[in-house]
Amino acid sequence: MSKKVLILSGSPRKNGNSDTLCDEFMRGAVESGNEVEKIRVSEKNIGYCRACYYCEKSGGKCAIKDDMEAILQKIIDADVIVLSSPVYFYSIDAQLKAVIDRTVARWLEVKNKEFYYIVTCADESRKSQERTIECFRGYADCVEGAVEKGIVYGTGVHVKGEVKDTPAMEEAYRMGLGVN
Repeated sequence: MSKKVLILSGSPRKNGNSDTLCDEFMRGAVESGNEVEKIRVSEKNIGYCRACYYCEKSGGKCAIKDDMEAILQKIIDADVIVLSSPVYFYSIDAQLKAVIDRTVARWLEVKNKEFYYIVTCADESRKSQERTIECFRGYADCVEGAVEKGIVYGTGVHVKGEVKDTPAMEEAYRMGLGVN
């Protein structure tokens, strides 16, 4: 049975290393017969959560009128969520963090998701990616019925395109193939 897969690419660089790994994951997931959509978060107009809690009084509608309402509905409707970010000071980038924070408007509706994580960094060590993964896991811990399915580590990549010569490309593709 096919699944709805939503890839949230936090990479600010189109065709950057983490974005390229998202494409490989997507290629595998599509080949496995899934319905896949990739959203490049940096290309969307998404403001940060202001903690006004207007959403509590308005049935989950956010006071901020931007692209997040449609993205949040896609998150709710997805079976599988792929969170992808380059490492920025040992954490996720601001673009993806804004999306995660804005799910607060309807966060109780985000449930029973399979999560995959894609992380890239210039450092050769996976240890440099641990906090980024923990950030993703922190979000998943707030999602009822969340199941972590896999992680792709793109290490030692800084210059755009460097990831193409690494084992992470095959790992991302194979992980996408395994979505079923």
